[in-house]
Amino acid sequence: MIDDTRARRNVYVLVAAQAILGAQMPMVFLVGGLAGQQLATNVCLATLPISMIVLGSMLSATPVSAFMQRYGRRAGFFLGAAGGAVGAGVSAWGLFIASFPVFLLGSLLTGIYMSAQGFYRFAAADTASDEYRAKAISYVMAGGLASAIIGPQLASATSISLSAVPFVGTYVAVMLLNLVGSLLFFFINIPKPPVPEKDAPHGRTRWELLTTPRIAVAVICAMVSYALMNLVMTSTPLAVVGCGISGDTELPPFFADAFAGESTSDAFKIIAGFVVTGHVLAMFAPSFFTGHLINRFGVETIVGLGLVILGAAGIVALQGVELSNFFIALVLLGLGWNFGFIGATTMLASAHAPHERGRMQGLNDLLVFGGVTVASLASGGLMNCSGGSPVEGWAAVNYAMIPFLMLAGGALLWLVLRRERQPA
Repeated sequence: MIDDTRARRNVYVLVAAQAILGAQMPMVFLVGGLAGQQLATNVCLATLPISMIVLGSMLSATPVSAFMQRYGRRAGFFLGAAGGAVGAGVSAWGLFIASFPVFLLGSLLTGIYMSAQGFYRFAAADTASDEYRAKAISYVMAGGLASAIIGPQLASATSISLSAVPFVGTYVAVMLLNLVGSLLFFFINIPKPPVPEKDAPHGRTRWELLTTPRIAVAVICAMVSYALMNLVMTSTPLAVVGCGISGDTELPPFFADAFAGESTSDAFKIIAGFVVTGHVLAMFAPSFFTGHLINRFGVETIVGLGLVILGAAGIVALQGVELSNFFIALVLLGLGWNFGFIGATTMLASAHAPHERGRMQGLNDLLVFGGVTVASLASGGLMNCSGGSPVEGWAAVNYAMIPFLMLAGGALLWLVLRRERQPA
């Protein structure tokens, strides 16, 4: 039996990194679209900064994975934190000089951190036994629960207070998070992968890996879970604020009293932060037991349940634009992502050999964040340029989920039926 003492220590470090460093992601996702709306000459490009973050993550996934394979996880995580700090600094400068292209460049560089953060979950599995692997991945993802609380609150507190220019303070805070949080990686203990001998097996090619049925379905389900979550979440602040300003959403009495002295726009911006906080909490809170559920009911069952919950989120969102609809839909969206993405990650982690790790994990995140990039680009266009009102744009975003849920559900069902047909 494998002693999981070292694995547990690494999980503690990665949970803390997910909580502290990971707080920057809800921060930049919350203010990115609003800042883009402030700088862009065309409202259809409002969510382009978020798309650039995801594009940066997609482009850096393979190089960062190869870097980790050669120099180790610790070096790769320091590289990611450096990218996050530099990206935040460039974004702050772009806001200060009111330059949309400079702001987009900073967002692109921020994607380096997002890519490195994506490997926290794989790093948790590196030193874990087969029995502990799903739990390790799940616990590390649970670290995002703290980031769900820290991030939006920091964004709200710093968007104005640290600078007269809106949102500059948020990016300064992100720089500090990266500088301080990166110190955690001195405590991680994951051996560098050994340099392969000349006669060592090279493993399957990328094409052979990708055409392995279990890997292919894991990648598809991860892509769909993450892309659809991003598609809807990216538009949510714009939808909440837009529907509030247009009068399609009314403030309940509690919020009406609380924001009596605020303008309608400011009130709904603050409420959008609460909605995003609820969503991110739902993304990570289930992680405390997702690994246990996977071990008990099987990874395919949990991934399938995640896809069903994502569909339920879209149904709730299409029922109306009251604040309760936004809150419930975004909570379901986070829960569905958790089951779908953690399940797909667990499925993938058990489907390739250690010497194939750098190749497969980089390819996986390249494809996953490629899908997320397309989703975030489509999100702004659907939200701002579909129909003649924020309500119609929000409906278009949620209708767009349908074909992709059908694709992932069909692939997962095919894998299950294929396994049942195979002789024992």
